[in-house]
Amino acid sequence: MTPPALTGFLSELRSRSLLPGDLLALLIVGSVARGWANSRSDRDFYVITKTSWRRPDASSKVVPLQPVHLPREVLHVDGRRWELTYWLDRQVDQMLTKVSWERFESGDPVVAALVEEEESFLERLFTCVPLTGADWVRRRREQVNGSAFQAFLVTRSLARADGYVEDALGQLADGDLHSAVLSARTAFGHTVDALLESGGSFGSQVPKWRARRLKEAKLTALPFDRYWELETMAGFRADDPRPWIEEVITLCKRLSMEVEI
Repeated sequence: MTPPALTGFLSELRSRSLLPGDLLALLIVGSVARGWANSRSDRDFYVITKTSWRRPDASSKVVPLQPVHLPREVLHVDGRRWELTYWLDRQVDQMLTKVSWERFESGDPVVAALVEEEESFLERLFTCVPLTGADWVRRRREQVNGSAFQAFLVTRSLARADGYVEDALGQLADGDLHSAVLSARTAFGHTVDALLESGGSFGSQVPKWRARRLKEAKLTALPFDRYWELETMAGFRADDPRPWIEEVITLCKRLSMEVEI
């Protein structure tokens, strides 16, 4: 059931003739859908249709799908920016093909399979609020759950974490402590992303929400207080960073071993 606070969105968009007649689903996505919005947050919508949205004033972004154009409409309502992105149902089919188990087992990394817009779309299917098309969303969620989407993301985050751990170790050995600090911090972020993704909490393309995601996930392997201590570098000593670097690297290695693909 759509929360009462969101019901006005549908009528507003209809009154502005921004919803096509062959509408399959209208989704509110992003921070508003997750209950994380603040007083300055935009309103982001996905509009799912059967035929392409065409308006002379609409902008578009190019994506590696057919058709290649992803139309967008931007408007302002009561001082808030609203952005609508129009997706075709058949483009969703194409994204699912890109994250098939066959492709995963062939060794193709997700970075080669999906661009950021595609990954965000599949991730947001699990956190969106459907203003119309709840059955469409339910069916697509089941298809994503049956795909290798999660496996792609976890594998990518683990690979990135491992790469930065190796960088940090090499820099530490050479005495390049400043670089080692930055590499260790980056490795920690990717490791946390892998943990979250393995539990079904996606969204690593938007690091600003990492703390919110982890707090909601309540992971036994990494309690929030421990995460926040390292994220904010509590206990870090600029005059002697080596112990902090080693602590973070050790934790990243341990947590990576607990991640399930």
